[in-house]
Amino acid sequence: MHKTTHDAGMLTEAAAAQAAGDDAEAWRRRDLAVLWHPCTQMREHPDTLPLLPIARGEGPWLVGRDGHRYLDAISSWWTNLFGHAEPRIAAAIARQATTLEHVILAGCSHAPAVELAERLLAIAPREPGREPLTKVFYADNGSAGVEVALKMAFHWFRNRGVEGRTKFIALDNGYHGETLGALAVGDIPLYRRVYAPLLAEALFAPSPDAYQCEPGETPADRARRAAGTLGELLQRHADEVCALILEPRVQCAGGMRMHDPLYLKLVRELCDAHGVFLIADEIAVGFGRTGTMFASEQSGVQPDLLCLSKGLTGGSMPLAAVLATQSIYDGFLDDSREKAFLHSHSYTGNPLACAAALATLDIFASDGVIARNRVTSQRMADLAAAFADHPHVADVRQAGMIVAFELTRNGDKRTPFDSAARIGLRAYRAALDRGVLLRPLGDVLYWMPPYCIDDDALQLLAATTRAAMDHAIEEAACA
Repeated sequence: MHKTTHDAGMLTEAAAAQAAGDDAEAWRRRDLAVLWHPCTQMREHPDTLPLLPIARGEGPWLVGRDGHRYLDAISSWWTNLFGHAEPRIAAAIARQATTLEHVILAGCSHAPAVELAERLLAIAPREPGREPLTKVFYADNGSAGVEVALKMAFHWFRNRGVEGRTKFIALDNGYHGETLGALAVGDIPLYRRVYAPLLAEALFAPSPDAYQCEPGETPADRARRAAGTLGELLQRHADEVCALILEPRVQCAGGMRMHDPLYLKLVRELCDAHGVFLIADEIAVGFGRTGTMFASEQSGVQPDLLCLSKGLTGGSMPLAAVLATQSIYDGFLDDSREKAFLHSHSYTGNPLACAAALATLDIFASDGVIARNRVTSQRMADLAAAFADHPHVADVRQAGMIVAFELTRNGDKRTPFDSAARIGLRAYRAALDRGVLLRPLGDVLYWMPPYCIDDDALQLLAATTRAAMDHAIEEAACA
């Protein structure tokens, strides 16, 4: 009797698993029949690149329609801070939805937009003796926020009768989004090359990337050397340049390349000397990701324009904010509409997104997030240290809650793997098989998990990352 019951239970579980697998496969077919996915060569679906139909999220975990659980080690494209389906953020969105879901922000106002602007300005980076950030302009996403900042910088000079400052300086290996203005100040060929004929001309300065240190050179030395070349560029082109844009501390899409905080301080001084605006793109590195609320704080620097998105809503809804100084704002005040900043998006300052962002700031205020992150990042550092001896790891680097592993042949910085070997893709697939969602950048594997990750999940992440590395390299060698 007992054996019969036990066998029946096993059959029931097997049948349930089969049904869940069939459901997931059905959703894959439905998806591929109608959807065009971002940042994807669709020909790779479904065979080369597994498609994951996700049913729900639970803290740092994603649960597939087939019942399999995946550790979201990349915070769903670097957006999620406190875990999926965070109840306080969800409740704030639900409350707001019963009151005001949206209203045009041109000529109208609403409490969530005002309150969020007040609170962002209160926590924004401040530099002694410098005019503070005092105004907030909302957009829909990170790329749109960058577009806002670029247009503001250019238009401000034009409003003052200075029409020759039409160029931007950006950094080699930088990334600021996929819209044409943002793409113009990006320097990753994979995204930029095809659209180059459509892009405005920008000037590019060397990245201060510490991975490129010469023998005997420290990250601070590298920062000074890069800043020196930037200074020469500004000397030649200052009358043509309206702004410099960069990602403080970490060039994320460029392979999680990191630089010494000294660089931003030197850049601030150079921008001041040449009358050029400094735009800090903290879309990916803001809100505690690098160890401080904003990465700029580590340099003691305040930008003229600060771009925020991704973690702004805790990863729940699209929203961007551009913080500007009073002087920039005042430069658009005039009786002429031509001098007004007429940039707009239909969902600018959406109340639901603003409510989510306010709930996110509440969690920072109540939960001691930055202090807790320091403990978690130390644990991440301890686990990552073991990778330094891996024969194919050329570099292990960390900035707060971001850890990256640079894979090269025999660990030699000068000998990358052949791109045709697809080491990163092979590691991605191997990690999925072990229940971890990694999304390597080329042959750079990285951890950027939600802040709620616990020690068990971190140990799984470390073990899976090593196994995925080994599998990918062995599989490529046998191919």
